Amino acid sequence: SRTTVRLALQELEKQGYIYRQHGKGTFVSDLSKQATNLSGTYSFTEQMISLGKVPVTKILEFKVVEANKYLASQLSVSLGERLYKLKRLRSADGQAMMVERSYLPVKKFMTLTQEMLEQKPLYDLFSQDFEQKIRIANEEFFASIAKAKDAAQLEIPEGSPVLNLVRTTYNTENEIIEFTLSVARADQFRYKITHVRHQENT
Repeated sequence: SRTTVRLALQELEKQGYIYRQHGKGTFVSDLSKQATNLSGTYSFTEQMISLGKVPVTKILEFKVVEANKYLASQLSVSLGERLYKLKRLRSADGQAMMVERSYLPVKKFMTLTQEMLEQKPLYDLFSQDFEQKIRIANEEFFASIAKAKDAAQLEIPEGSPVLNLVRTTYNTENEIIEFTLSVARADQFRYKITHVRHQENT
């Protein structure tokens, strides 16, 4: 029956085996190619290229804001310190994948402009234009549901399952140079982590 088929498709979508595109139809996901390895510093651009996809980044917002209590604690800066707020829509092969909100301390990137961000990946700007070398990036992720604004930008219904990612990036001086909050489509991302056990000598 149609009801049985509809329920089966909903379950397959929840598990990531299929995905839907509004106005286009339902498609089978390639799970083996969509697994993202979190064992190294994650770059959306590099990851999509490695999967054979064409990444596109659209800057939705770029402005200077003052650090509120929450952002000040996350970036280890003073309350009211000037931060760049960068909001980007990340797509691959024409499919919206992720909305990112990044915060950077202005004092570390004084001459940063939107034009620079449109021409070069953020991490390339860090190293090549501002001499900021990444030492480590801590990232945590958790399941959630899409709020109305993010859902519209990701082209999914409000309340759809999404993956929230929180990343804190440190330079070689152990200073936080990036704090990013991301919302990713759950039907487009599957994360893979490799754990390596080091044998101790006895």
